[in-house]
Amino acid sequence: MSKIRKIKWTTTKIIAAGYLVVIALGTLLLMLPFSNREGTATTFMDAWFTATSATCVTGLVTNDTYTFWSEFGQVVILILIQIGGIGFMTIAISALTLTRKKIGLSERMLMQESVAAPQIGGIVRMSKFVLSGTLFFEGIGAVLLAFYFVPRLGLGKGIYYAVFHSISAFCNAGIDLMGYYSPSSSLITAGDSYLVSLTIAGLIIIGGIGFLVWEDLKKCKWKFRYYRLHTKMVIFATGVLIIGGTLLMFLFEWGQPSMEGKTLGQQILSAFFQAVTPRTAGFNTVDLNALTDSSQMLMVCLMFIGGSPGSTAGGIKTTTILVLMLTIWTELRKRKDLELFRRRVEGEAIRHACCLMMFYGLLSIGSSMAIATIENLGIKQTLFETVSALCTVGLSLGITSSLGMVSQVILILLMFIGRVGGITILIAFTNHISTIPSKLPVEKISVG
Repeated sequence: MSKIRKIKWTTTKIIAAGYLVVIALGTLLLMLPFSNREGTATTFMDAWFTATSATCVTGLVTNDTYTFWSEFGQVVILILIQIGGIGFMTIAISALTLTRKKIGLSERMLMQESVAAPQIGGIVRMSKFVLSGTLFFEGIGAVLLAFYFVPRLGLGKGIYYAVFHSISAFCNAGIDLMGYYSPSSSLITAGDSYLVSLTIAGLIIIGGIGFLVWEDLKKCKWKFRYYRLHTKMVIFATGVLIIGGTLLMFLFEWGQPSMEGKTLGQQILSAFFQAVTPRTAGFNTVDLNALTDSSQMLMVCLMFIGGSPGSTAGGIKTTTILVLMLTIWTELRKRKDLELFRRRVEGEAIRHACCLMMFYGLLSIGSSMAIATIENLGIKQTLFETVSALCTVGLSLGITSSLGMVSQVILILLMFIGRVGGITILIAFTNHISTIPSKLPVEKISVG
């Protein structure tokens, strides 16, 4: 009789399984008759797709959130967004600390893996900091958004809308209730409001820079030279992407139909918002189909990069793209080591960056080609959709709801991979890691 092979539950496998459990529970709740406005049971595919999109803080939807889902369904989606945004381990450890239960080593290791912390020491304190910081920023965002929604919707509904969109923005989910004004319109109806655009953009940026950066900023205040190299890289890359993205978006859309009827200030605001939201929130204040091909391709690039490690955002991350760009610069200068801000980047980070770039690139291209073939669509549309799913963005050119079951399953898998993490997925099902005790002989090859 053959022995049954037992599963070795590593931290990566537990994290992946945890997200699967949350998605499964969300799917079951959304399938209940009172989860949608018609009072009938939602199909498994619609519930599964929505639960995955919310838990993986993506934002792609097969049905407009306001017109299709009831208040109960919307609250379920909001809870899934919150759990997916800050991580179920953060919530679990914070709950355990309230019961004064001792946190074991295994739980600490899970939390470290969940938020991409550099060390296990102080991880419980870190979980409390993440939770309190999340509630603080979401609360501030809700208060600011209430000044827009309450006068238009009344006190109760206005506060509900403010809280929903604040959480969705901070967690970089991009799911909205603006279908009340126009189905599947995202924030287009509020796009010219400086209050809404700047508040949502601010929440996206804060949620997307990462919890480790928060901690560094709190500890060192404005003393840039005392920041960790990780924090310096995140701030530098984020600034370049926002400023560069805004400038390019403004130039690409100057005099185009997407900016018709807007003042110069509103055009700059729209360009700024469209540069921020692809990393990786999924809101939009202009019709994406009205954008030029150059702007749409720019958004694909921004979606692919995403936010920063240990944050609510997806993508290959800002530090990854910066390491890859530094590699090119180092090679051009014929230098051996990658150096930035008077520090040397470790070789393991370079290998991880190359691995992520190839993994995400192959997945994006392969999936877009598959969906284009299955659905008989243009490659531009499907590439936009697959990158949006894999990098947990949620922006779409309007094809999500019309896709067949096979294509939706592909997007579901991409969203799950994007939220759990590329490296995590690659090693989640590896039980044995072989270590070679000695180095093999070196032989030079020609590259390029």
